[in-house]
Amino acid sequence: MTVAEACPTDPVETLDWRRIEQELDAFGVGLVGPILSERDCTDLASLYDDETRFRSRIVMARHGFGQGEYKYFARPLPPVVEDLRHAVYARLAPIANRWNAALGINRRYPGSLDPFLAECHAQGQMRPTPLMLKYGPGDFNCLHQDLYGDLFFPFQMVILLSQPGRDFEGGEFTIVEQRPRMQSRPEVVPLSQGEAAIFAVQHRPAMGKRGVYKVTLRHGVSRVRKGQRFTAGIIFHDAR
Repeated sequence: MTVAEACPTDPVETLDWRRIEQELDAFGVGLVGPILSERDCTDLASLYDDETRFRSRIVMARHGFGQGEYKYFARPLPPVVEDLRHAVYARLAPIANRWNAALGINRRYPGSLDPFLAECHAQGQMRPTPLMLKYGPGDFNCLHQDLYGDLFFPFQMVILLSQPGRDFEGGEFTIVEQRPRMQSRPEVVPLSQGEAAIFAVQHRPAMGKRGVYKVTLRHGVSRVRKGQRFTAGIIFHDAR
């Protein structure tokens, strides 16, 4: 079965959201499965050289972020990115509110993306954050968190646009959690072309002997050993 055949007409609505939520609760990352067709991946990756589609380009080595580069999309976002940003946010908002309640955080998120973006803009966070990342041989992304301002949404999504083993080798998406008074725990997230993962931006609640406590998470990409790797990142809050 090809990636295109695996993707349903309305992929967001047919995802196994119960399993994704359980994985987010347990590990801070949930495998989504195929969400873009091979054609969608190719079309999206082909935009990378069109400077009119992006608002800025970041060379990671200049900032100590790793090696490789990424670009933030300008408005209007590509339709596939815009559609996924709205549809996935609506599914994640109830989980985000449940997590905040468990952690004693007062912030609650509206049920749809537009009112949340209006809150971002009212706080001066006006710039769109969905992005595309490009890695070549030897490139990697250091562990980090994508916050971009005081107001942020607790989840984001990554979509692999290239095919492991054919287009590149290495370059595994990795998330690391730091639990209080314990050693860090890594999680390597296996993805194929068109597959996505949703993960925690900064924290997740965990249950301990004394109740709920906060686990800190950071994410990154291991070294690409061969080829070229393109990834799309969908971040739901806007940036200053």
